[in-house]
Amino acid sequence: MKLRCAALLLALGTLPLAQARTTATEPFSFGLWGDMPYEKNADASKIPALLASLNQSDIRFSIYDGDLKDGSSECKDSVFAEARAMFNQLRRPVVYVPGDNEWTDCHRSNNGGYSNLERLAYLRKTMFSTPASFGKTTLSLEMQGSPGEKFAENTRFSHGPVVFAHFNIPGSNNNMVLDDKDCSKKSARTPADCAADNAEYQERDATNIAWLKESFAKARSQHARGIVLVFQADPGFDLPETEDQDESKLPMYSGYRNFISSVISETEQFDGQVLLVHGDTHYFKVDKPLYSPTRLLPNLTRVETFGSPLVHWVHVSVDPKRPELFTVRPVIVKQ
Repeated sequence: MKLRCAALLLALGTLPLAQARTTATEPFSFGLWGDMPYEKNADASKIPALLASLNQSDIRFSIYDGDLKDGSSECKDSVFAEARAMFNQLRRPVVYVPGDNEWTDCHRSNNGGYSNLERLAYLRKTMFSTPASFGKTTLSLEMQGSPGEKFAENTRFSHGPVVFAHFNIPGSNNNMVLDDKDCSKKSARTPADCAADNAEYQERDATNIAWLKESFAKARSQHARGIVLVFQADPGFDLPETEDQDESKLPMYSGYRNFISSVISETEQFDGQVLLVHGDTHYFKVDKPLYSPTRLLPNLTRVETFGSPLVHWVHVSVDPKRPELFTVRPVIVKQ
């Protein structure tokens, strides 16, 4: 299997890796959003105002960090068609990153009892069929896999002095099944399905780590000032209730440990700034949650994006002339 698809210019309106339009010293901004719209929260009526806010802003592009629907509705094919229609209302490029609700959790009875691995294959076929973003104007993307195939959803591009890398790392423990109870709870999965899920997790986890290391290597080779890492899952960053409990060490977050360990290692070896972006828990946060092993990683900042029913987005300014490369602020959309 070919693990690299070179960036291509597909059609009029497709921008080359946006470096051509932004010099290494020119400020720019981009948007972050995800975990919406949720049918159960009646978000559909709020989306037009959100899209208008994004369209009226100064951003060059936006990144959607997963969960096209809520976790208790059917995983229909139309979810992806509706998402494409939503993304393509945006004037500027939008890069889609998968979440758990559109594939990982589809085995659940209240999601229709689908094969979640079949949903993943369908997601890749329909949402990553070409190496380009969504939007009325698109960006060409470097893909880890061939279009429509395994790992096509891991994408990357550069803009000015920043490398942007995206990963299929969803909630629900990254599709890692812990035990028989976890396998059978309110689910259509069989033991064989759960074994297949764990095999899928192991292969994708190793591939994600390879993409991470390659993205940092690319950033170093380009003398990039920063790198932005985007995935959907909250890997257990929230502070523990007691000082002697580390939430990230709980079994429910075990599917993220290898990747986060690699993030820590790569960040230590990177002279620039790292912006780690995720959704999943729906509350806007900006902090520095990672240590190595007891020392704060000063050059890494976490941003958690809004999510349903909080239909808002996050504006990130990039100014290469400032010591703080990234400036993050929430954008509250009036409904």
